[in-house]
Amino acid sequence: MPYTPNNLTKTAIFASLLVLAASATAQDGTIYPLEAPAEPKAILLGTGGVDDQPAPETWFRQWGDPMARNISTATLTPFLPEPGKANGAAVIVAPGGGFRWLSMGNEGWEVAEALAKEGIAAFVLKYRLHPTPVSLEDFKAWMNRPFPVPAASSDTSKVATPPRPPQLDLSNQLEDAEAAYAMIIKRAEEWSVDTKRIGMIGFSAGAGLTMHATLNSKTMKLAFIGPIYGGMGPVEVPENAPPMFNVIATDDFLFHGQFGVIESWHKAGRPVEFHLYQNGGHGFGLGNPNRTSNRWFDAFIHWLRVNSFLPAKP
Repeated sequence: MPYTPNNLTKTAIFASLLVLAASATAQDGTIYPLEAPAEPKAILLGTGGVDDQPAPETWFRQWGDPMARNISTATLTPFLPEPGKANGAAVIVAPGGGFRWLSMGNEGWEVAEALAKEGIAAFVLKYRLHPTPVSLEDFKAWMNRPFPVPAASSDTSKVATPPRPPQLDLSNQLEDAEAAYAMIIKRAEEWSVDTKRIGMIGFSAGAGLTMHATLNSKTMKLAFIGPIYGGMGPVEVPENAPPMFNVIATDDFLFHGQFGVIESWHKAGRPVEFHLYQNGGHGFGLGNPNRTSNRWFDAFIHWLRVNSFLPAKP
């Protein structure tokens, strides 16, 4: 029977995504303008544009990483293994950025290159985003805008929570993910992909999109998923949900001591592996210096191999 999320499930999903988006914009970091890089291998997905988009796609650099915003044309960029080294597995890689920008280097290209070295065909999804201010200066001010601090309560049994921002519509992003999956299926022979071993991993908001696609798509049949430092709230797990590899650090602002999504998968009887690292913060990609979270990628490859998504080592 097809899975249809109820209102409670949708609320839980969007609550995690919205906290993620709001928190991501509050982080500090110097922003520099960046000329749009050439993307000769990017393939147009043909999913349309974005309503009320105020400006063309622009790029900036923050924390040394290239990032894109105001994306209104979705693309898919293949990172294929060297000839003769493909093992048939494929992964859609969804970068994060609060659905307002994409961390294309740290959470996209670098991850895809690492996957390709393991014989996995990787595909970076540059999905459509919600609009941000046109000028870079206005964008900087918007990024660093103050957030309301919840008022203290005299009742110590109650925990004050900040107001929720309006719900984000993820229909464009889901359509882009579905188009990416369909393209990989269509060109599977050309790209040496086993259509039964296509998975998806995402970072931050990209983890939210990965989970959103898993819970809501009627066309994607993902073999496995890897939400990396995404929202941890509980969800209603669809029947035959894919095995999940989940990563977050205790000092990540999205953690909050929650294990809801892990418990949801476990209670549904679906395979799940969870790595809670002592440190790593948020947005660490493949890793930051001297953090325990730096070995997650090795663990992910091992998990794929043990679960027969990759060939066993001789």
